[in-house]
Amino acid sequence: MMHEEEFRKYLRKRDLGVNEVENAVSSVREFEEHLEAGGSSLETATLGDLKEYIVQLMAGGLNTEERLLAMARYFWLTKRNDFYSYFAASLGGRGVYESIGSRLADLAGDEKHEAVFDGFVEPPLGSPPEAYPACTEELLRRLGSTLPPKKMKKVLAGNHHRIPVEHFNEMKARWEAAATMEEFLAGEHVRLIAELEEAMKSGRLWYEQKITPEVVEYVKGDQTIQNGVLDGDVVLKSKIPFAPDLWLKEKDPKMRRYYACHCQLAREAILRDEAKPLANFCYCSAGYEKLPLEVVLGVPLEVEVLESVLDGGDKCRFAVKIPRGKLK
Repeated sequence: MMHEEEFRKYLRKRDLGVNEVENAVSSVREFEEHLEAGGSSLETATLGDLKEYIVQLMAGGLNTEERLLAMARYFWLTKRNDFYSYFAASLGGRGVYESIGSRLADLAGDEKHEAVFDGFVEPPLGSPPEAYPACTEELLRRLGSTLPPKKMKKVLAGNHHRIPVEHFNEMKARWEAAATMEEFLAGEHVRLIAELEEAMKSGRLWYEQKITPEVVEYVKGDQTIQNGVLDGDVVLKSKIPFAPDLWLKEKDPKMRRYYACHCQLAREAILRDEAKPLANFCYCSAGYEKLPLEVVLGVPLEVEVLESVLDGGDKCRFAVKIPRGKLK
């Protein structure tokens, strides 16, 4: 049975209005009724059942962002981690192409934007992750034929997931209170470990990641993950694998790259051995990695991709350049 009251409380805590709450509850209830008609339930349904339902929504023009997001939130709340991870993979990249277009116009002008995006069409909302790599490759081809490589990387390395800068207010305060960059980064690493341990104990995903004791120990041993280590005038950073529990156990190099990759718009290409042409898209991830430091330091930063799984590496690593005078 649907955990309706618990879901309502969760939505109200997110400051959703009355109509938004009712629409979200109705979206999940309609899925439940669909499953029950086929002899299943929200607890016993398979990922295949979910994918089939989303295809039906798309065919009927009911694949709204509001509906799909409501379902994703419900499955996060009820710890159907397999369903939530699928929604994260299929919805998490929405808006990235549009954001890249906006940054392109800002940095290179409307004429360049038109040259790249005229006729560019992204997959419909709700499309499975495997629908996106070809679209991403086409975007990179258009960018590469319009801009020099350095300019293209700068366009890609923006805040394309549109994370509000206010998200980093507390981090900025901790930076201002820290005596040195080394002290600040070490403190952020301690906070990260505490977050991971809390997620492990609760059984909930940490963002999209399943956290196990092995994952916690792995992150404890590598401060470059998420927050970074100062090396001269650069902060060296690396990404926690997208599926860290599976990545730690996996021996096959291709599957390790797949489990490492976070990019909803490219990662499926790894399974088809078609990821190399997408390697420059990792500068979008680089933009995500430099954003916290840009906010706390208050200046734009340069970033370099040192290693990426789309380019054949075992993990994704970045170097964020810290300007002279910004280090303590």
